[in-house]
Formats: sequence, structure tokens, C-alpha cells
Amino acid sequence: MLNFFGSKKSENVAVEDIHIDLNNIPKHIAIIMDGNGRWAKERMLPRTMGHKAGVEAIREIVKECSKLGIKYLTLYAFSTENWVRPNEEVNALMNLLVQYLRNEFKELDKNNVVINHIGDISKLPKICQDELIDAYNNTKDNTGLTLNLALNYGGRDELLRAFKKIYENITEGRLSKEDINENTLSSYLDTKGMPDPDIIIRPSGEQRLSNFLLWQCAYSEFWYSNIKWPDFKKEDLHKAIYDFQNRDRRFGGVK
Repeated sequence: MLNFFGSKKSENVAVEDIHIDLNNIPKHIAIIMDGNGRWAKERMLPRTMGHKAGVEAIREIVKECSKLGIKYLTLYAFSTENWVRPNEEVNALMNLLVQYLRNEFKELDKNNVVINHIGDISKLPKICQDELIDAYNNTKDNTGLTLNLALNYGGRDELLRAFKKIYENITEGRLSKEDINENTLSSYLDTKGMPDPDIIIRPSGEQRLSNFLLWQCAYSEFWYSNIKWPDFKKEDLHKAIYDFQNRDRRFGGVK
């Protein structure tokens, strides 16, 4: 069981044989929520049941991240490529999104969570857009965990949208090419104002980014697991954080 302390000294917390330093918690965790369909197939269930089970995992991980004091959690929920899936599955995912926002809003707001979104949500059904915008507007002044739901999100699409905005501002005289640097580009991304992810977690056994946070992941640590997302528990999150805390992050330099 986790114990939380207000002391400025480093506290080691035992979770089974894992000791998490609460003063070295990653600021930003990003998760590619993978394996819902395969989880359902193994149980001879429809894929939609895997997605429903995945929502339960979201609930547990969001709660745990909030308890640990993590400032940003980005969940890859629906990619720009996911539209090629069967209509029945896409519709089920959109309905699950609306249900999640409606069912979890009060709890998330009570726990000081900001419900944010990244990606081009203009392509989502209007009911999804409305729920996402309302959730953000009603929680944007919270000061705890920021929950980024990546919806109709793709790293390449995000960069293209940023480049188009930069070009538009240059042609309108609001920006010159001399103004463009890494910070400028970052300010045009969906994650503007947020730190890059310290660690990207991908369950289900796959070891690729799948078009996720391509610019932001330049110095992210990666953590893979064979556990499928519906079975991903807070103990697995602890393992990922523990592994992160024991890596030597040099950012291109030498220690």
C-alpha cells in the first residue's frame, strides 16, 4: 500500500519489492492503450467488450496518477488511422467516450483533474466534441493532474497542422522565419505549454510508437509490457515508474 509524505526528503515507498521515490515522479506519462481487441478475442468476446474493459483500466490508472502527484497523463485513445476500423467498432468507441466523460466527470472534477483533449476533434461526432469541450471548460481551472485524451490524434497530423498555422502567420506578417525555433514549433502543437513525456508506456507486447507524440518523444524513456491494456493495473504503473527512476537520462550529454 502506498503512503504519501509531505517531507522534502526522499521517501521510498514499498509496493511489493518496488521502491518508488516520491520526489522523482515523472511529470508527464503517456500511454498507448493497446490490446483491447486481442484481450476480447482471447475470451471469445466482441472487440467492443475489450474496449469497455479498457475503460476500467483508465479509471484505475488515472486515479493512481492523481494520487502519485503526476502532473500530466496523456492517453492515446483514438488515432487518425483508427477510422479504417469497422463502423460498429468506431461507433462503440465514440459512445464509450461520451459515457466515460459523463460518468466520470464528477469524480475527476472532485479530484482536481483537468480533462483536456489533443488531436483534431473537429472530425469526431458533434456529441463527442460537445462533451469534450464542456469537460475542459468545467475543469480547466483545476490544479491537479491534467488528463489529455488523444482523440483523432496522429503525430504527423499534429505536425502538419502546426506547419500550416506557422505558414499562415508568416504570410500574414505575424511571424518571421527568424522567429522559428524549437520552442516556436512546440508552441503550435496540441501539447503547447506542457512538458514532453518523461516516459511512454505501451502494453500488449508491441514495440512501436504508432504515430504518437512524434515531436515530443525525442528524449522520452520507453517502457513495454506484454500485459494487454484491460489487465494493466496500478502495480504495472508502479513498475514502469520504478524502471524510469533507475534509468540514466543523459539527454545527449555525458555524466
